[in-house]
Amino acid sequence: MFSRQRRLAITAALLAPLMVPLGAAAQEWPSKPIRIIINFAPGSSPDVLGRAVATPLSQALGVPVVVENRPGAGGIVGAEAAAKAPGDGYTLLMASGSTMVIVPSLNAKLPYDPNKDLLPVAATARVELFLVVRSDSQFKTFADLQKFARANPGKLSYGSPGNGSTPHIGAEMLKHMAGVFAVHIPYRGSAPALQDLLAGNLDFFMDPGIAAPHIRSGALRLLAVGSAKRSFLYPDTPTLGELGLKGYDAGSTHSFYAPAGTPQPVIERLNREINRILVTPAVAQVIRGIGAEATPMTPAQLSALNTSDLRRFADIIKQQGIRGD
Repeated sequence: MFSRQRRLAITAALLAPLMVPLGAAAQEWPSKPIRIIINFAPGSSPDVLGRAVATPLSQALGVPVVVENRPGAGGIVGAEAAAKAPGDGYTLLMASGSTMVIVPSLNAKLPYDPNKDLLPVAATARVELFLVVRSDSQFKTFADLQKFARANPGKLSYGSPGNGSTPHIGAEMLKHMAGVFAVHIPYRGSAPALQDLLAGNLDFFMDPGIAAPHIRSGALRLLAVGSAKRSFLYPDTPTLGELGLKGYDAGSTHSFYAPAGTPQPVIERLNREINRILVTPAVAQVIRGIGAEATPMTPAQLSALNTSDLRRFADIIKQQGIRGD
């Protein structure tokens, strides 16, 4: 009969081959390319932010970081792809704020559970909305647009990156609070919606920040800012709240998520690296270029912020009777 010491030694010897690979795997991450799924089209604000982070993240981790755009269904297509990926640290989702704070209120039967299948990793930026029209538009002010829309229900149209996107719900908030009606035209991303505005096929757009170059060039006119405070990018432009829509705030936070099962040490490492990257001059400039502000925070803080935003947007979704696709 073996002694107690002998039995412990044999047990340790038997377990050692099982334990070493697990420890080695954790230490070796990352050892292959990491994929970032962006759930909106190229040129959208999630795409701009995701690509701005991808290159420095690749440099920090020492492996390629590959960006894959998976637009569709207001961000659901890309979110589902990420949620169903292995939780091994090699897939990330770069999602619009609407993915976690609007879509769940619009779709009771999502093909994934946003609270269980996607883990918060890191926030990138608080993205605000900007009410824009073409420079040749008859609307010189928000008051002009509101007056015309009230007198001509359904004559105006606006575009969005898709049903349930933040610009969509932001425009619905505007309609509700301003007492107007306009036709919603959904697109597969903010970039094609912006192009149709520039082409004269839409009357206005709640821009998530990508229209800044066209505002600077004079192709578009900025009527108002859709946040709780004035934008540092346009300090002379009033908020919709200042223009009569008291309490209007359509801001949301674009963030990174990982599939359930992703090891906590991997999430913590990604959070540290992304938070550091956000405040580097090059990335900070990209973020400010879309009128946004960097929002480095912990995964727990991101989760709490999403909970708060979810409640705020759920109210307008219920009031307007908005439904998912």
